Amino acid sequence: MRTSNLITDGAPAPVAAVSYLPPPPAQLSRPSALFLDMDGVLAPLAETPDAVVPHPERTAALRGVAERLSGRVAIISGRTIAEIDRIAEASAASASGVHGLERRAADGSLHRVEAAPAVRDVVAAFEAFARTRPGVIVEDKAVSAGLHYRGAPSEAAAVVALAERLAGETGLILQAGNLVVELKTPGASKGTALTAFMQEAPFAGAVPVMLGDDLTDEDGFRAAETLGGFGVLVGPLRETAARYGLPDVAAVLAWLNAVEETA
Repeated sequence: MRTSNLITDGAPAPVAAVSYLPPPPAQLSRPSALFLDMDGVLAPLAETPDAVVPHPERTAALRGVAERLSGRVAIISGRTIAEIDRIAEASAASASGVHGLERRAADGSLHRVEAAPAVRDVVAAFEAFARTRPGVIVEDKAVSAGLHYRGAPSEAAAVVALAERLAGETGLILQAGNLVVELKTPGASKGTALTAFMQEAPFAGAVPVMLGDDLTDEDGFRAAETLGGFGVLVGPLRETAARYGLPDVAAVLAWLNAVEETA
């Protein structure tokens, strides 16, 4: 496991553990496949999920690099595929939503894990919790339920405690993100989504490169490494399975443009 000058709780890491991640090469030596998270990677983090909107520079970068890589580009996000298409303006034929629980292959076929019945109970519990806490937002994704507290960071301890209790009671998977917790149907991850894509055209035989920003992307980093590729951590440095790093969304878009020019 690679380390950096920050660890997950924000405390400085020991000097001996510091390892600054280099930027990924723009010129890739073999045919490559790109797997990109949405929030914090292709789009800046926002106060609410709906606040992230399409942007012409993002759309142009995605379309350009997908054309140069013969369609070997997929967005793998915690958002639903419908939300991915809204924000990316349907510029990615291949997409996986809700942390791997739904996936659209390049040929347009859809694959979804059946929702665990307990998700409905969690949505109700989250809505009851949010009702008396301004700034806390519930996101119902059918196969999972998210509780966002970016607008109420003081509620962090209560949000996490609620999610941990419900995970224990329901058997759903607790997925922690950036000022959000999510309880999801078991059975998939960003890593399983990446692996599935790599078994299909046009991705099969390429070198997988996964770009992500938070702990939900670590499964994708590990899957890419296992399949002969690598991960790219976007944002603040921390302990990670990624081999390379980029500082922010602007750097990601610049790198995608460079890949398009050199592919």
